Amino acid sequence: MVLKTRGELELMDQANCIVLRVLDGIAERIRPGVTTRELDRFAEETIRAAGAVPAFLDYKGYPATLCTSRNDVIVHGIPDDRPLAEGDILGVDCGVAYKGYYGDAARTFAVGSVSSEAQRLIDVTRRALEIAIGSVAPGRRLSDIGHAVQSFVESHGYSVVREFVGHGIGASLHEDPQVPNFGAPGKGPRLKPGLVLAIEPMVNAGAAEVEVDSDGWTARTQDGSLSAHFEYSVAVTENGARVLGL
Repeated sequence: MVLKTRGELELMDQANCIVLRVLDGIAERIRPGVTTRELDRFAEETIRAAGAVPAFLDYKGYPATLCTSRNDVIVHGIPDDRPLAEGDILGVDCGVAYKGYYGDAARTFAVGSVSSEAQRLIDVTRRALEIAIGSVAPGRRLSDIGHAVQSFVESHGYSVVREFVGHGIGASLHEDPQVPNFGAPGKGPRLKPGLVLAIEPMVNAGAAEVEVDSDGWTARTQDGSLSAHFEYSVAVTENGARVLGL
């Protein structure tokens, strides 16, 4: 567990400002007919224009700036030339490296008009992230975060993905500790000011089981159900949680 100084937190805040600028720009551009490769190109141009570097591009061989996860894809969908269709949902995960520090965030977007079931999944997943952030405070336990997510998500009849988890973040994209979205409360290390966590509920409309495509990246629901994903990089402060980049 690496605790950040005030100066390091400010650099991470700037990194996350760039990430959120990308996601805001995607919100303006996403519509039926647009391709995820076009969104990826926009993201890379925006990141580089801000003096940052795409964190995902070439990370362990990943071939793009964004992860774009459509419908039943949970995470790590690779941008391509297939046009988005009315009614799709699209999870977009973006990371940047800026002056030696990382930012990481994700949102799930509705493409045009989506079904009430799809919109409800998006809303519940977004709210799960908000509830998770609300559980962050000095002295609380790490597992309190995952317990808050799991309790809320399952109360709405959805399942929490277990194969993928949140993580610490700082001078590396992935640091200890891991941040599961499930588990009993009151376990794990105590949260301390200066700790930064990428908290990211991944929620399936159906069962929790996952399968990974032959590309080695694209992770989708085993039963073909929809999946949604939201993420912020969150700093623990003396007063509670601070969402970096906002």
